[in-house]
Amino acid sequence: MVQSANLGFPRIGLKRELKKATEAYWKGEIDYVTLRKTGAELRERHWRLQRDAGIEVIPSNDFSFYDQVLDTTAMVGAIPPRYRTSGAANGGRIASSARTANAYAMMADVAETAEILGSVDLDTYFAMARGSAAAPAMEMTKWFDTNYHYIVPEFYEGQEFRLASRKPIDEFKEAKALDIHTRPVLIGPVTYLSLGKAKSPDLEPLTLLNRLLPVYSEVLADLADAGADWVQIDEPILALDLSDAQREALGVAYQALTRGRVKILLATYFEKLDDNLALAASLPVQGLHVDLVRAPEQLDAVLSVWPRTRVLSLGVVDGRNIWRTDLSQAFKLVEKAIASHGRDNLQIAPSCSLLHAPVDLASETKLDAELKSWLAFAKQKLIEIQALTRAASQCRSAAEAFDASDAAVKSRSGSPRVHDANVAARLAAVTPRDAQRASPYATRHDTQQKRLSLPKFPTTTIGSFPQTEEVRKARAAHRRNELGDTAYDTFLREATEKAIRIQEELDIDVLVHGEFERNDMVEYFGEQLSGFAFTQNAWVQSYGSRYVKPPVIFGDVSRPKPMTVGWSAYAQSLTSRPVKGMLTGPVTILQWSFVRDDQPRSVTCRQIALAIRDEVADLEKVGIGIIQIDEPALREGLPLRRAHWDAYLRWAVECFRLAAGGAADQTQVHTHMCYCEFNDIMPSIAALDADVISIETSRSQMELLEAFSDFRYPNEIGPGVYDIHSPRCPHVHDMTDLIGKARAHLVPEQIWINPDCGLKTRKWEEVLPALKNMVEAAKKMRESA
Repeated sequence: MVQSANLGFPRIGLKRELKKATEAYWKGEIDYVTLRKTGAELRERHWRLQRDAGIEVIPSNDFSFYDQVLDTTAMVGAIPPRYRTSGAANGGRIASSARTANAYAMMADVAETAEILGSVDLDTYFAMARGSAAAPAMEMTKWFDTNYHYIVPEFYEGQEFRLASRKPIDEFKEAKALDIHTRPVLIGPVTYLSLGKAKSPDLEPLTLLNRLLPVYSEVLADLADAGADWVQIDEPILALDLSDAQREALGVAYQALTRGRVKILLATYFEKLDDNLALAASLPVQGLHVDLVRAPEQLDAVLSVWPRTRVLSLGVVDGRNIWRTDLSQAFKLVEKAIASHGRDNLQIAPSCSLLHAPVDLASETKLDAELKSWLAFAKQKLIEIQALTRAASQCRSAAEAFDASDAAVKSRSGSPRVHDANVAARLAAVTPRDAQRASPYATRHDTQQKRLSLPKFPTTTIGSFPQTEEVRKARAAHRRNELGDTAYDTFLREATEKAIRIQEELDIDVLVHGEFERNDMVEYFGEQLSGFAFTQNAWVQSYGSRYVKPPVIFGDVSRPKPMTVGWSAYAQSLTSRPVKGMLTGPVTILQWSFVRDDQPRSVTCRQIALAIRDEVADLEKVGIGIIQIDEPALREGLPLRRAHWDAYLRWAVECFRLAAGGAADQTQVHTHMCYCEFNDIMPSIAALDADVISIETSRSQMELLEAFSDFRYPNEIGPGVYDIHSPRCPHVHDMTDLIGKARAHLVPEQIWINPDCGLKTRKWEEVLPALKNMVEAAKKMRESA
């Protein structure tokens, strides 16, 4: 019979229990025993939830204290050399430089903390992710085309691997003790090596495969000994354009790994297999999962090559968005698979892990009934999977679920809330001229320099300042109507003025207002735009303990009134130094929202771009001379297959230019991007025509600037000189060293000095010394220029 299956479940907890526990551990407020208990409680809750929903194939080892790729690094013992000293490891525990005696007292012995991850202790694990006083963090970047970040593996000459964490085996046994038989999940060896970076010259990570495979074989053998019969191995690399070396590596890997006693389900997602289908079908695995939400058109090809005797997992429920599944439409794919392959070896599953979905729609008590009826979170998606499975098994009890689905689809498609004729008319009137600045960059540069009179190596920050407990409490009290509008406005004005005065005292050249009124760089704008809705608890993980609550774009987008003008104007009135107006770009708002799926994403993005364009015009009217339009998600939105890049980049670049195109020559337009590779899209980065681009380069030691140098990028660049995601405060010489590396790629007139991202997640006691050092580093560079 057809089975219901899941590929992974959100690990964060309905009430963000994992965030609270890990952050408490970093602060020294709880010990590792308490942290471990929280993890165990979450795993048990989620396993039981899936079982109670009727899911027959339940995953394990999908839980992580930080990131599943970092877990794999721990599992195979690929610990970078800088973390192999006690000072580097223990520093990973501390969230700030202020380490109390209580934190020392609560710190567990390293041998005890090792129980959580095997012989890789927990403090080393967190140090790799977050950095420490003794060692900077590992690089972080986006997981394929999602907004989830993973910790990039590092490989060195002479790299050895060993089984250093038994987490997959331990968690399988943990579920087994609860009488829940699971299918453990592993990141595939070829994906793992492909996502990593060689830190030694001339080292190709894939050449390490034969050293890595014995560790995977050992894990599979230990899982078999523990009672596992199937293991899910995720190889999303199969969604990409593969090199010959990667193709060969996949063949080698699965010839080796399928010799054991457990059966392997090879999981692919985020794109169709396309030209990799024949390769996937040739691998001696016993099962294959395919994403039929992103690529339903691939089913016919898959059915034509995949044997009926092997398991085929159909990813027909969207694991990455929150719209209710059109069960009738999804079931057509299931019926096609049944007609071709029968029922005995079919599984019905989400398109990918539900890691990217919020936990439970039932927690949303303030959404209106109509909109809520259109949505499904992770728990509801399990119910959809089970309904499709019952229907595939010719079970009458599925009819009610299908009727409800059909009613929701009809309600959404016919709702007047979704379509706005005025927005459509404005979009139709846009011309190519609207997406161009009045003059070329060289002319604008001269005009802007006369207006701003900035020194060489001008200093600035990316936008936000610490969102302290006091700020968060005030915002929450205002939302609960416990703090009136006048009192809240007074609080925000005082916080803004404090930020301005601090920046003046630090002698930063271009200031920001601190964004204390903003809860999130996307949610804040969405709350003021038509076509958006907001949730109470739709949290998803971005990285580590950083969770976001994306807005829901359900209808046509427009801007009823100015969104940021009041606070920008107020901040500028406090100082004679330029204050940046801070906006989030259209592509990032699109990417970091749950986007409507009933029209092309490009159309929605253009609607958002016009709304941001209106805001730029209003900021100019009140005298704001520098406007930053952040686009950290531009690279993230790039399709996984190169054949689709040009179409995406055309409309993504057009949307940014449409947002900025109305700005006058004397207005300096900045943009910011972080944690992505630029080499292969440099023409599009240049085509944005931003006057200044700030980028993350601290973790990569300025490697990303090679792309700008090779391309001869003409405009100005702010390469991040310190990693704000780490509690480590960089020294002046750390920053001057990075700026010196930047000068190897750029001329001094191009270089701005800034952190690599916003400072909202940091504490003032971390931010102030780091910014002081940053300004001192800039001044030293001016002296030597």
